[in-house]
Amino acid sequence: MKFYLKQIAFSLCMVLIWAAVLVWFARPGQAIAGEDKPAPFQLSLFEPIQIVPKERDVAGLRLNLIYGANENVDGIDLGIVNRTNGGGSGVKLGIFNSVEKDFKGAQFALVNVNNGRFTGWQDGLVNYTEADFKGFQSGIVNMANGNFKGFQFAWAYNQAGPLSGVQLGLLNITEALDGIQLGLININRANDPFGFLPIVNWSF
Repeated sequence: MKFYLKQIAFSLCMVLIWAAVLVWFARPGQAIAGEDKPAPFQLSLFEPIQIVPKERDVAGLRLNLIYGANENVDGIDLGIVNRTNGGGSGVKLGIFNSVEKDFKGAQFALVNVNNGRFTGWQDGLVNYTEADFKGFQSGIVNMANGNFKGFQFAWAYNQAGPLSGVQLGLLNITEALDGIQLGLININRANDPFGFLPIVNWSF
């Protein structure tokens, strides 16, 4: 058993080493025509060891073996840590997804952080959106600080700004409610018509 574990560890190390070599030598050494356009493919070991520099957009496929960072990413984003310094659209799948600006599409990770507006589906253990949210948020802990339109489902905790839709979880909190809260504890900070009700709270 120990022998196989050593073999697996050695193989993973070799893959990472060869990936680093590939990414390093695949990087463009000088400016090329069309480099202001989004790159169709990105391969990153960890920033700055990546084919496309972080200042350039990616529209297509980005593979982040450990950590990748670019300005805007549209398309499929796969990796351990997927970082977008701007916004984007498409599907993000990883351990940690981070987007600084607006995003449309789906995010799947243990932790999803979106500092702009979000439209689509955000799913993970912990989901956080700083600005307005429209769509479906599902996880153990969901937080959306802006206006929320849609459905929040959490195994433990939901928090939203003004909410139009449904919250389903053990603890649900919203700044204002136009819809239904279903959970053990439901708090509507606008107190219209009820500030707190167990099991079901509503306002229309």
